[in-house]
Amino acid sequence: MEYLEFELPIKELKEQFDKACAIGEESEVDVTDTCKQIEKKLKETKKEIYKNLTPWQRVQLSRHPSRPYTLDYIDAICGESFLELHGDRTVKDDKAMIGGLGKIGNQSFMFIGQQKGYNTKTRQYRNFGMANPEGYRKALRLMKSAEKFNIPVVSFIDTPGAYPGLEAEERGQGEAIARNILEMTRLKVPIIVVIIGEGASGGALGIGVGDKVLMLENTWYSVISPESCSSILWRSWEFKEQAAEALKLTATDMKKQKLIDEIVKEPLGGAHTDRETTFKTVRDIILTSFEELKNLSPEELTEKRMDKYANMGVFKD
Repeated sequence: MEYLEFELPIKELKEQFDKACAIGEESEVDVTDTCKQIEKKLKETKKEIYKNLTPWQRVQLSRHPSRPYTLDYIDAICGESFLELHGDRTVKDDKAMIGGLGKIGNQSFMFIGQQKGYNTKTRQYRNFGMANPEGYRKALRLMKSAEKFNIPVVSFIDTPGAYPGLEAEERGQGEAIARNILEMTRLKVPIIVVIIGEGASGGALGIGVGDKVLMLENTWYSVISPESCSSILWRSWEFKEQAAEALKLTATDMKKQKLIDEIVKEPLGGAHTDRETTFKTVRDIILTSFEELKNLSPEELTEKRMDKYANMGVFKD
């Protein structure tokens, strides 16, 4: 179990608890009361820390190396029913963007999302979750297939941004993302978007237009990362914490600005501390969201979706 810097008090108490229990098992000394006291303090410390997280700490949690990624959610939700589909039929198959058909119960969904790696080798293979233009074109191809067969779309967002390399720009990165945004606004099937980690820039928006946009509690969604914002404004990454605060990128901020529809509660300590509960929560909210949308006609869906995005950023005194 890896601990972030602000979680070190929890780590120390956990180590004390484990040592006390080990002493009790290895000797005849009764340490029951001591273990109970440490356990009580551990619970209180956890509640205190996670109740008062700063925006930057939530950004750190969204990047936790043990946090579940897109394929983890799909495997847990769909099991063996998931069939991954490949390629954009133009250039190649982008490993940073995955998609395919899967079932939750008896209902089929088209799942799409960015996928990060678990170690150095898989991170390189997945390009650190940064999709190229062919990734966004593959996503659009799958969404159009879902529309053809009247299958709802579920989009999982977890990316530090679209790949900014020269070859990506040569193949039309901006056009591919803009095309996806346009096509998603008028797709004639329900679209449910779930932000499960980082939601950065156009890389997130390229698969982020939906009838229901949900954010897990310890995720972030912004036009730019705190580090990049800090380097532009202050010519240094040292001010990333101030940048995170100013960007208003947390789920609470997004909900307050009416840019998302719902915040999905995570287990205490983050999604990685209790994966099974997180998977069940996400599965249930996908089904609940679909129930709200399934009886709307294609015309009603697209009209409501367009109105929703057209009204963003409009304020009245």
